[in-house]
Amino acid sequence: MTAVFMSCHRFAHVIAKRLGWSSDELAYLHHGNSSFLLQKFYVKEHADNFMMHLLVENVEAWWGRVQDIGLAVKYDVKVDPPEDRPWGIRDFVVVDPTGVLWRIGQTITDTHQETAE
Repeated sequence: MTAVFMSCHRFAHVIAKRLGWSSDELAYLHHGNSSFLLQKFYVKEHADNFMMHLLVENVEAWWGRVQDIGLAVKYDVKVDPPEDRPWGIRDFVVVDPTGVLWRIGQTITDTHQETAE
């Protein structure tokens, strides 16, 4: 495994909590009904322009976990506190060690209103 993949693997394991399967090229991680694949693929330009959205049931519990484990300091990453978004999600932002932006949030409204332009 490359150093970048190993760092992301450790980081993602903290986010997901459960490692379902892993090889030197790919890892399957999950937490409850949420899951994702982590691939040994890194292109800075891609990572700097990529966003992951993890929808959870309780964003405050997730935020508390991020704070409790000291994610920002432990991995030297940017972490912004939860905010209500105009699109009906309350989320917080984490930028992972490669530069990928993660939005971890929950739905806060039952009705999603679309705006027509």
